[in-house]
Amino acid sequence: MRLDELDYHLPREQIAQRPLEHREASRLLFLDRSSGVIEDRLFTDFPILLQGNELLVINNARVIPARLFGRRAGVHSQAPSRATKAEHLTGKVEIFLTREIDSATWETLVRPGRKMHVGERVLFGEGELEAEVLSRGQLGLRTLRFTSHDQRNVSQHFERLGHVPLPPYIERPDEISDRERYQTVFAKRPGAIAAPTAGLHFSTEILEKVRGRGAGICELTLNVGLGTFQPIQSETLEGHVMHSESYEIPKETADRIQATHDAGHPIVAIGTTVVRTLEDAARRAAESSSSNLVQAGKAEAQLFIVPGFRFRVVDGLLTNFHLPRSTLLALVCAFAGRERVLAAYRHSVEAGYRFYSYGDCMLIR
Repeated sequence: MRLDELDYHLPREQIAQRPLEHREASRLLFLDRSSGVIEDRLFTDFPILLQGNELLVINNARVIPARLFGRRAGVHSQAPSRATKAEHLTGKVEIFLTREIDSATWETLVRPGRKMHVGERVLFGEGELEAEVLSRGQLGLRTLRFTSHDQRNVSQHFERLGHVPLPPYIERPDEISDRERYQTVFAKRPGAIAAPTAGLHFSTEILEKVRGRGAGICELTLNVGLGTFQPIQSETLEGHVMHSESYEIPKETADRIQATHDAGHPIVAIGTTVVRTLEDAARRAAESSSSNLVQAGKAEAQLFIVPGFRFRVVDGLLTNFHLPRSTLLALVCAFAGRERVLAAYRHSVEAGYRFYSYGDCMLIR
């Protein structure tokens, strides 16, 4: 499939730069994927749009302050001497954490990264946190090992020194308020470098109304990483290689999904990250000849969902609007059909919906 088949026009002013005052104040576009009928609603209508027998699956990943600003501090003695030039000792460096390898070692994007050689060090704050480049990888990735020089551990330094990793289309610096608003009310497990944005619309009151409607709610964790938002560089979807993202499905969640499926009731994914997790776990279960619909436990998702994909688990999807020519738009088109999804997007543009992370949402079923 050609990448230009996932294109649409969006006026720049419709890219939401800030969240609304109240989480649940967003608009909601309802799309019936069998008929293509669309309705303009409000997110406060979400509970009454449910039948009452659904199981909602949410991603409880918590966004970490993944952007760090430091300064070059030279290299260790075993590193090549060419990396000890004075420009390396004074230059400012931006580090973007992308994937945790262990508590002190992270895969990162570094800017400017071209001259960052193995062995070079970066200092943060007043020098209380240090990072050393261990290796260079593809796509500009660097593996860094962090060391604390005071009583705090590395993750505590990230929380104190790091910035909220707002997407580049939000054209402003992060603010104190983003630490709370770029986080779902059910965020629990730190590790994500971007929010599962479909969950940002939920308040505790809306969750109570969902339960009052009769729907169930269960949780999983997918640490949103490069796999979710890495741009497609190839001319076709088939040429793109997805970056893996770690996830964990508790046994209780897998059991509830199984019971809901066996009862013939709908399973609604709150966000594309949940879709990717569930369908990857279902593929693993099928490949292992398991009798379960999804495989519980920890795994790495490298699944790329494109039109033509056969969904095993998900019956409904709540999702934000996504960038053109993106893997996330490909996933939504796979679920509801490219023509219907793009028609819904065109309607949303004309109707003045707010787009992307802090924007409005759509419910597809």
